[in-house]
Amino acid sequence: MKNLTIKQIIKATKGKLIQGNPEHICKNFSKDTRTIQKGDTYIAIKGENFNGNLFWKQALEKGADTVIVSEISEEEKELEKYADKNIIQVEDTLDALYEIAKQKRSLYQIPVIAITGSVGKTSTKDIVANVVSQKYKTLKTMGNNNNNIGLPFTILKLQEEEAMVLEMGMNHFGEISLLTNIAKPDICIITNIGTSHIGNLGSRENILKAKLEILEGTDNPTIIVNNDNDLLHKWQEENKNEKNIFTYGMQEKSNLNAKDIKLKGDSSEFTCTINNQNIKMTIPVGGEHFILNALCAVSVGKILGMEADKIVAGIENFQLTKKRMDITELENGIKIINDAYNASLESMQASLKYLSEFKSNRKIAVLGDMLELGEYTQKLHEQVGDAVKQNGVDILITSGKSAKYIGEEAKKLGMPSTKVYHYERKEEIIEKLKKIIKAKDVILFKASNGMKFFELAEEIQKSL
Repeated sequence: MKNLTIKQIIKATKGKLIQGNPEHICKNFSKDTRTIQKGDTYIAIKGENFNGNLFWKQALEKGADTVIVSEISEEEKELEKYADKNIIQVEDTLDALYEIAKQKRSLYQIPVIAITGSVGKTSTKDIVANVVSQKYKTLKTMGNNNNNIGLPFTILKLQEEEAMVLEMGMNHFGEISLLTNIAKPDICIITNIGTSHIGNLGSRENILKAKLEILEGTDNPTIIVNNDNDLLHKWQEENKNEKNIFTYGMQEKSNLNAKDIKLKGDSSEFTCTINNQNIKMTIPVGGEHFILNALCAVSVGKILGMEADKIVAGIENFQLTKKRMDITELENGIKIINDAYNASLESMQASLKYLSEFKSNRKIAVLGDMLELGEYTQKLHEQVGDAVKQNGVDILITSGKSAKYIGEEAKKLGMPSTKVYHYERKEEIIEKLKKIIKAKDVILFKASNGMKFFELAEEIQKSL
């Protein structure tokens, strides 16, 4: 267990100790006074719409031992009420958070695996962490805490862990660069290059450049890439003689390939080579894209020198983060697929392909807007409409300003207009579903997180 002292924090942040003990040890860190625990160190994060500096007294009164603030008045400095507490003043608390996390990371000589990509980051993180945890006590990003605040706070949770698996998200250039220079990963994973945030970055080629920032954190990291992705395949071919690259795939010849693939509704099977042996394994989640996620996790296991049986155990008993391909089966055989945490063209296509695997069931897709697509908005939603038609969806329900293009394209390609519905209000969707759902139907809910379609999935599940 390696923790920071106030003296180390002050040195890292170039801060000033207003009052307190320089030798005090800071073990747990928090930015939220609602959940703060006794003995925590409160970092008063200031953003565009909130100012944590307003709550430092509340943090101390709730049990925090230490607060790190950027704003404190002369009058407040003189308060003797908190004489037994530690108060550190820094120029910028967000910058201080980064520096404290860097300092914490420097104390640990452990494998650090960082994951980015247009889609599949969280599910890949979950399965990679589950494999790694078969050999090491592992800390992983919880939920979707993959940004400039979530990642450093994850690192600050390090205690007795022997490995760390971190997810890195981004919307613009420079964001992954910031994260990787805090985390200093030994293994960098790029799952794919798609169209998420293309409205901000302008092209898939620019998205690739932004994702490749992950390599900036360490001089010579091992790089794992999905070789079936066109841009990643091209990149690794151009760089394979200069960088330490490990590839996986189902189609392109790679360092690790899946063979003998069998897709089922609620699981998948495949064979791959581990330690010169052909090993068969079962993924407890359906969908072809989860085979790629599993191959990525196997790749990490191989690079870390793990035994085959431990790698297989990590694949076969992992569980997904909620709202990502979260499947619930009701008593009458109805299946609810709640995959509504986020959406891009590629993840929409993957979810619809998975839906198509339920050959003997009626398939209903409830789809909403994909956000942050800019000038590509109409075109990419129309491509989802094409995927709806190609994957044999029986009934399509859309909602949202842009999602209407999905239905329009599906109808243009021959889907009967009597099977396509568009509603503005969620209540209308619930009402329609209650009228049309039959036993053994499979219903997919998919949209960007801002559309809150996960609420729809939960509501319909309760009402059936």
